[in-house]
Amino acid sequence: MTEYVGEKLHKPLYSDIDPKNTIGRMHRNRGSFGRNCFETMSCRWGTELWDQFDNLEKHTHWGIEFVERYTKFVKERSEIEISYAKQIRNLSKKYQPKKNSREEDEYKYTSCRAFLMTLNELNDYAGQHEVMAEDLTTHIICELTRYIQELKAERKSHFHDGRRAQQHIENSWKQLESSKRRFERDCKEADRAQQYFDKIDADINVTKADVEKRCYLKARQQAQMKHQVAEDSKNEYLTYLQKFNKEQNAHYYTLIPHIFQKLQEMEEKRIERVGESMKTYAEVDRKVLPIVGKCLDGMTNAAESIQPKMDTKQVVESYKSGFEPPGDVEVEDYSLSMRRTVSESSYLNSRGESKPSRSNSRGKLWPFIKRNKGSGPEDCSHLPPEQRRKKLQAKISDINKEIQKEMDQRDALSKMKDVYIKNPHMGDPNSVDPRLEEICQNIDKLQLDARKYEAWLVEVETRLAEKSDPHKRQSGLYDSQTTTPVNNNCAHVNRESPDGSYTEDPSTEHHLKSRSTDFDDDFDYEDPLPTIGTCKSLYLFEGQNEGTISMTEGELLYVIEEDKGDGWTRVRRNEDEEGYVPTSYIKEFFDTNAKGAMTYI
Repeated sequence: MTEYVGEKLHKPLYSDIDPKNTIGRMHRNRGSFGRNCFETMSCRWGTELWDQFDNLEKHTHWGIEFVERYTKFVKERSEIEISYAKQIRNLSKKYQPKKNSREEDEYKYTSCRAFLMTLNELNDYAGQHEVMAEDLTTHIICELTRYIQELKAERKSHFHDGRRAQQHIENSWKQLESSKRRFERDCKEADRAQQYFDKIDADINVTKADVEKRCYLKARQQAQMKHQVAEDSKNEYLTYLQKFNKEQNAHYYTLIPHIFQKLQEMEEKRIERVGESMKTYAEVDRKVLPIVGKCLDGMTNAAESIQPKMDTKQVVESYKSGFEPPGDVEVEDYSLSMRRTVSESSYLNSRGESKPSRSNSRGKLWPFIKRNKGSGPEDCSHLPPEQRRKKLQAKISDINKEIQKEMDQRDALSKMKDVYIKNPHMGDPNSVDPRLEEICQNIDKLQLDARKYEAWLVEVETRLAEKSDPHKRQSGLYDSQTTTPVNNNCAHVNRESPDGSYTEDPSTEHHLKSRSTDFDDDFDYEDPLPTIGTCKSLYLFEGQNEGTISMTEGELLYVIEEDKGDGWTRVRRNEDEEGYVPTSYIKEFFDTNAKGAMTYI
């Protein structure tokens, strides 16, 4: 009995607990995991990284953050494309020609039309950047945002399974440790009970046999009981040990490799998804390159369509007046013994010997006279002949377009009325009549305007034809020389004159007419009023009202009556031309000694 108990208590525990030495074999096998990993490219996280749970958790978290960072990068690129496209569109819109503005007239030149084509192509170019932004948002940003949520959920699930497996193996280890400590305690108690029994059994000096006998039996029973408890604890410990080894083997060779393999597959899919997104990122740019190339080709074609000679020819078409250049300036002979007068053939007056009308004089000098920039009369008579013809042609073209538009509306309403007549349930035919009547009135009015402009156009073309014919031009010059000039200078300005830079205030017309009565009476006298000085015109003045006289800038005139406080000064050009001019338009030079001494031949 003693030998049995002592033998059981002093045997090595692990040789009995793990007779197959599975723990040592497991640790020896770990050294062979992952050999030649990079050579075979078949690394498995479950076997190579079985003990790197925390590092894998950090790495997969970093991987998700990387995807989020890349998504943010693409999002910012998309925002840049949208902002760039918006700025390009605004730039194109800023330089587009405004309706009813002078810029529209500029686009008759090929260079301006090329610029407009460039702006249109630039607008299309901006549209391609908007397409890029939209594709980046649809195919990358939205897809990656959704994938990140799925990736986080999958990662959370895998690590939850891993933590649960770890928790289970830790609990199994705790049970093993607890049974081991209990087995150790029971073995120590059994050893103490055996030692106490051996002590009583070896004592030969006991006198009281009965008591001794009872103590002996009790000690033996206690030792046997403790040995039985130790045996039970040993069996329990061996059971937990086998259970733990089995669960540990399943944990490190089945559960953890499976979970880590899922994590590895998740990581590989994440990396592959990022690669696909990067490829899509490049494809989005490549997709718009053909259209962007067409836009750039359009800009190149627009630049190549510029024709300098055509533009310079267009300048001629735009500004050609149709007038003849002024003739030679005649000699002014100051050596005559007569009093100096303003030469009738001077550069400023350009008048003939037969004193033609003022309108013809101004017609010869029109290139040197500033013209009024106002809209002018309806018949465009303020423009030079060539420009007047083009303006009238443009007016007639616009009116014809309006007539055609009104006629199309009339035809449409007529068809609608016919439909209503055939199908009364669709509408009242009489409801269309007011609009039809209004359209017919508009057509009549437009046709009247068209005939009016066409008559003016015929007049202009006839005069241009006469001027282009040398025979007719010479006969016209002869007629003008034999025509008696108008005695008073209040005649209406020829509507064909290109000037018109001054327009008198209509409120002064009554005042000028009252003063012109005296002026007209003066022409009945044989002796003209004496001169009291000279003056030089500072500005162009066109005397269109009665009693006024026109003058060109820098012209020399004689003063015959000072300003009486009404802002007008009476001047004389020659013995046949007198009238009033604004005092503020002239600079006067009075000579009191020579007052009344100036006469005209």
